[in-house]
Amino acid sequence: MLNIIKMVQSFRPKAPEKSKEELAEDALYREVNEEIRAQRAYEFIKKHSRLLIAIAATALIIVIGFQLVKRHNALALKDSALAYESAAMMIDSGNPRAAAEAFARAAKKSSGGMADLALFSAAKISLQTGDAAAGIERLEWLAKSGATRDFRDLATLNLAMLKADDMTPNEFKQFTASLQTKRSPFYFTGLLLVAKKYLATGDADAARPWLDRITSDKDAPISIAAQAEMLK
Repeated sequence: MLNIIKMVQSFRPKAPEKSKEELAEDALYREVNEEIRAQRAYEFIKKHSRLLIAIAATALIIVIGFQLVKRHNALALKDSALAYESAAMMIDSGNPRAAAEAFARAAKKSSGGMADLALFSAAKISLQTGDAAAGIERLEWLAKSGATRDFRDLATLNLAMLKADDMTPNEFKQFTASLQTKRSPFYFTGLLLVAKKYLATGDADAARPWLDRITSDKDAPISIAAQAEMLK
């Protein structure tokens, strides 16, 4: 079989070799085609030059803008960190009230989680140094307008504990509504606080469903689940 295939292949007509004139003609055709393509490219660029320049300029502006924003963000983050560090040093120097004000200023100069952290620090120091009005005001602002959910809920949690005595159980439940979802990092703590509020008024029946939500959830932290079990 192989021999037959070789015989058939041997009888195939070979492509005729091109003469020097034909080779030269092919080279000429290629050269002409290249010139035509170059001319067309030139005409296209000439016709659309303004558009191409605009596109190139836009791309350059975007790249430069991105680099400037990146640099600005890096500098802003550095400034925020320095402002926070400076405020923290005031605590070490024994001047907590000045530290609270410095943290508040750092929060205004910062953004995102850094601003939230600075404002929460200012609020806690104010509360610890007896300036309850300033501390509560800062926590209320953070709970309403904080940049991150974690700090908004943390502020709400602290406010709930500060104001619990002035609220009925239903008011307290409504106040902590933002914590009563698993999207909140303080979900289980919020459930426990509501249950304790009902228990504080002697309403064990109202507290039980809140405690059951904790003890029946495998994701509940051990310490909180243990407290809920003891309170049932």
